[in-house]
Amino acid sequence: MKHGSNKTYMDIQEFAEFGYLQELNRRFLHPLGLALSVTKDTWSGKWVLGSIWDGRDDPEGFVFEGEALDMSKADRVAKENFIRRGFRINNLGFSNQPLPASSGSESEATE
Repeated sequence: MKHGSNKTYMDIQEFAEFGYLQELNRRFLHPLGLALSVTKDTWSGKWVLGSIWDGRDDPEGFVFEGEALDMSKADRVAKENFIRRGFRINNLGFSNQPLPASSGSESEATE
């Protein structure tokens, strides 16, 4: 969203059930030894952000095991990413926002 635009918020349950939580963890956080969790609040019954699990002391990081990895969620997020990626490239000139050239970061060069 651009600065000054009206913001809307996604419900945490929708975020998890669609597959965003799984894919955020699988693609980005797990390889870094981290995992974001959600939990159901016992008082309100609403899903809320839980803890960030820290497994940085394990060089393998986290991995989903068995049926914990839901392929339908991965497919939904991949489809959404494909649609949005094309729009962002056509309208912004990039999909993932690049770092400024003077940042000196090598992070994008290693992907």
